[in-house]
Amino acid sequence: MKNTGYAIRPMVADDWEQVAKIYADGIAGRMATFETNVPAWDYWDEKHLDVGRLVLENSASKILGWVALSAVSHREVYRGVVENTIYVASDAHGQGVGSRLMSALVEISEANGIWMIQAVTFQENSASIALHKKYGYREVGYRERIAKLDGTWRNTVLLERRSAVAGV
Repeated sequence: MKNTGYAIRPMVADDWEQVAKIYADGIAGRMATFETNVPAWDYWDEKHLDVGRLVLENSASKILGWVALSAVSHREVYRGVVENTIYVASDAHGQGVGSRLMSALVEISEANGIWMIQAVTFQENSASIALHKKYGYREVGYRERIAKLDGTWRNTVLLERRSAVAGV
């Protein structure tokens, strides 16, 4: 998928160095995840679905953001319910990278029979909440003091997007 000098394509193992750097920056910012370390590729690969693993790169093949899906359950009845993860490089914020990735993710997920995408974000992460809402996610829950990060209790917002195409 080409769009004004950017390409969105499936993530492959060779992308991990760039993807991991963006992930590490997100971890360091303490606004994106409870994780405190970037896992090894093999562990990350095992925890995420093959569908919906996308990177957005510029014309110089620099990855500016990535998105991936993971199963919320391995029970057959929940096969169409996933959780998304999206990260944008700090030097690419405000350039539409997240929007391009989210649009592609929605399209690919629906083409693969996924009827619901969930997202969990820190309540303070207004940019992530706004991005998800732009693509049809709605807030369905608030988790108070769900877990600690750096010894401090954090609250999260649960969002979900129900497809009007898949699973109807």
